[in-house]
Amino acid sequence: MTEAILLVGGRGTRLRPLTVRTPKPMVPAAGVPFLTHQLARARAAGVEHIVLATSYLAEVFEPYFGDGSSLGLHIEYVTEEEPLGTGGAIRNVASRLDSGPDDPVLIFNGDILTGLDIPALVAAHETTGADVSLHLTRVEDPRAFGLVPTDATGRVTAFLEKPQTPEEIVTDQINAGAYVFRRSVIDTIPAGRPVSVERETFPELLATGAHLQGMVDSTYWLDLGTPQAFVRGSADLVLGRAPSPAVPGRCGDRLVLPTATVAPDAKLTGGTVVGEGARIGEGARITGSTVLAGAVVESGAVVTDSFVGAGARIGERTVLTGTVIGDGAVVGPDNELREGVRVWCDARIPAATLRFSSDQ
Repeated sequence: MTEAILLVGGRGTRLRPLTVRTPKPMVPAAGVPFLTHQLARARAAGVEHIVLATSYLAEVFEPYFGDGSSLGLHIEYVTEEEPLGTGGAIRNVASRLDSGPDDPVLIFNGDILTGLDIPALVAAHETTGADVSLHLTRVEDPRAFGLVPTDATGRVTAFLEKPQTPEEIVTDQINAGAYVFRRSVIDTIPAGRPVSVERETFPELLATGAHLQGMVDSTYWLDLGTPQAFVRGSADLVLGRAPSPAVPGRCGDRLVLPTATVAPDAKLTGGTVVGEGARIGEGARITGSTVLAGAVVESGAVVTDSFVGAGARIGERTVLTGTVIGDGAVVGPDNELREGVRVWCDARIPAATLRFSSDQ
């Protein structure tokens, strides 16, 4: 298995304002675009050729990664003119593959942070002779996911999209967003129209007697679809809980990139990342958060489990907890923003304007 397709065309609407100016896979996690971690893990698993299926802000990818040689890869880019869904995107890039009809092709989504043993998934695919093999993981509450029950040998028996009643929840195994396709199966996906692999391709393959194999791998897995999850994923990469050969530094409580300035008495913990050219003021306390390039966190500010966008400014003594501050936004001194608040790019919040508690 030396080829892969990476689906990076989504608009990332649940992540806004992080994705207003940046496509979701290019939002920094642990100091580099999240996509860098996925590419590095694919290369470590033996992949040499990757086709990126792009759509939203497609022009951003190639200037950053080029031909992929800096990562030891050959990267090609295919842009969808209209959104085609997961299956449609896979079919749309098929002409760029070099694999023979029976060769395995790795396919994965651009918003999943995982410790998946990729070689083990490929080995299971080849050993069982499957047409498609799926990475499955187990979750406590599967209602937001597609359930994938399997028999005693791991063969997939059904696809159940987002069950809502207890009777519908027949397994805790979910589709974890990574697949190995037999190359010839990709050519059976209809071309030129939107197709969902979860709702159309997989059920139809199952109905026609194709062999779909599931491999449960319950190592680290996180869907980075929400700002809270994205911040957590970045922190887990820094802390070493999530594996990646692309973290630009040693794992630990903090990752401070070159040219960033941190006051000697500032405290950075919990996998906090401080980007290039950012500045952290005296007495600031930042826990489990991401501060992007050029941002400023002023003296005495307290930032917890939050995302501070590029060039944003957080005023003195301001408290952020579970919030997202868009690129270029300014939150003045003595504000208090708590769980779920999203401040849009370039917004301005004057001093002492928003609080969730008394100002005393």
